[in-house]
Amino acid sequence: MDRRLTSELPLGAHLTTPRRGYVHHGIYAGDGRVIHYAGFKRLFRRGPVEEISLAAFAKGRGFRVQAWAAPRFSGAERVERARSRLGESRYRFWSNNCEHFVEWCISGESRSSQVETWRARFDAALPYKSLGGGWTPREIGERLATGTG
Repeated sequence: MDRRLTSELPLGAHLTTPRRGYVHHGIYAGDGRVIHYAGFKRLFRRGPVEEISLAAFAKGRGFRVQAWAAPRFSGAERVERARSRLGESRYRFWSNNCEHFVEWCISGESRSSQVETWRARFDAALPYKSLGGGWTPREIGERLATGTG
């Protein structure tokens, strides 16, 4: 990775990189390092919050800095918050993924616009419960997220 490029990245920047079917998120920690939720590392094995190189984060797909109009925390505070969760291994696709993690580091609120979009699409495609009293996709997602399903 080009040193000039990494020296211009602001500490605590919200980085994104495209993946197949989604956008991956991380926090720039300085010195060419990114803190992110590894998610599913192998098949369905959950990976922890970890600090890796910017090159490993981007995986040859490039990255961009996502701007925030009014972040709650400074860049250094974001990195401190991210590092406070290093090693955590509670990844949940619907409720605790890489985007939830980065949003929490920056705003204090755990949310994922990607998950919100997917849930809305599922709800629009199948908005009614089945005749047998089944659940809507949103209810299924909530049950999976809370472990009550």
